[in-house]
Amino acid sequence: MASSLQVIGTWLLIVSYMSVILYFVVRGAMKTKSMSDYAIGNMSFSPVSVGLSLAASMTSAATFVINPGFIANYGLAGFISFGIVFPIGSLISLVVLTKSFQKYGQAIKALTLAQWIGKRYNSNGYSLFMAFLSLLLITFIVLIIVALTKVLSKSLNVAEIYILIGLVVFVFGYMMFGGANSMVYTNTIQAGIMIVVAVILLTSGYEHFSGGIDSFFAKLHSINPNLTTLTNANSPLFRDFFEIILCQFIVGIAVVCQPHIITKSLLLKSEKDVNKFLIVSVVAEILFFLVVFAGFYARLAFPDLTVDGIPLKNDGIIPAYVVSVFSNGTFSVVVGLLVVLGLISAGMSTLEGLIQSVSSTITSDIIKPIWGNKIKTEKGLILANRITIAGLAIIAGIISYDQLINPKLSVGLLAQNGVYAFFSAAFIPILFGIFLKDVKLIAPLTASIVAIIVHFSIYYFLPLLVNEFGFEFGFFTKYLIGTIRNPAIAAASAIVISTIVGLAIHFFNKKSRKI
Repeated sequence: MASSLQVIGTWLLIVSYMSVILYFVVRGAMKTKSMSDYAIGNMSFSPVSVGLSLAASMTSAATFVINPGFIANYGLAGFISFGIVFPIGSLISLVVLTKSFQKYGQAIKALTLAQWIGKRYNSNGYSLFMAFLSLLLITFIVLIIVALTKVLSKSLNVAEIYILIGLVVFVFGYMMFGGANSMVYTNTIQAGIMIVVAVILLTSGYEHFSGGIDSFFAKLHSINPNLTTLTNANSPLFRDFFEIILCQFIVGIAVVCQPHIITKSLLLKSEKDVNKFLIVSVVAEILFFLVVFAGFYARLAFPDLTVDGIPLKNDGIIPAYVVSVFSNGTFSVVVGLLVVLGLISAGMSTLEGLIQSVSSTITSDIIKPIWGNKIKTEKGLILANRITIAGLAIIAGIISYDQLINPKLSVGLLAQNGVYAFFSAAFIPILFGIFLKDVKLIAPLTASIVAIIVHFSIYYFLPLLVNEFGFEFGFFTKYLIGTIRNPAIAAASAIVISTIVGLAIHFFNKKSRKI
């Protein structure tokens, strides 16, 4: 339970935060006259601001709230996976893909990722297909809503259902009017707060290092030896290096292929700004990804993962840690409030980006192509976008409530399953569109379809065959057993198989044309 001082301070913090956000929303809304303005803005943004905006959007409540819970539960193996391997893959991919994507995106005036793919392959059908797949990103929206609900509920001593309703109404409400013009500024502020809070969280357990690194890990080992091993055979996600390194690296490479991440470069009006944009975003991202280390501190604070005899769920570990550690003395409470603000910022920054990108995709790439004859003006499109955001709010709110009352291991698994499926399908069209010439539509389209089929087959169908009918798939069988499965395995398999299929079709077509 948060103290009365913490509760009062958190309320003051939230009111101040809402006021600042609404100021930039109103400012941005006054300059938003079309869907293009909403999607990519009509203002000149500095590469530093866009870089911080990307870092804030790319690092969500998953990194600051959900993933540290996995480290608290499963130890060093989880940190290697989420804190080292995944960041290496994603940052390499970000640098390699961003420059070419930005250059081509500016040339064809693409507003969304689905539009970029459709125009690159001259196929409205492909654009529509990717637009419908973007609905899978609602699972990521749900993750952030659940994480923020838990943080605010513990900080305010208010029931989760009331926090959930207020959060959904506020965020989706102001995103109806904000868009890119306001989001870059709000994300920049959020990123600045996140940088400060990342440092606070990473140093919050400094006393545990008083006897050196060996002493730190000895404390963890005394709680549970599995917390200090490179692999954790008792976890559902970090059992061996195949899961921890290979799958996570592949997923890290492909994770950049999400609308709210890769399209951020389209906010840059000049190609010469890309390098500065990347330097800022990569440096900030490295710091943000390391925050998962705080999961170790949380486990040392709650050795048996309980508070007052009540077991902590994975997604509630970091909120409980923050309330517990920053509760003694006025200065500590003030620092704790700043940390809470950072956790909120981590979620809100990505949530804004997702709402903006998903609603823009639905409006521009689904509603406009199908019902465009009934929407004659830009005002009509903006109204359609606002109705879309309202619909997303209802859907995300219902699913979030279900995740709060009926969680499996973590809402992170739901989000990973949906998001990983999407970028598995988007990876090849983006990769081929950037690096290969004379690519026929059949190659990337087939690869995208194969990726979706493989991902969901491995996550749902093959486990059914194993658990219900006793089928065997060699070494792969152990990843299919039980009710909790690792989405990274399904996604990595989908990416590898779809890449092989796409390349085979592409080079077969090239060879056929030569003959």
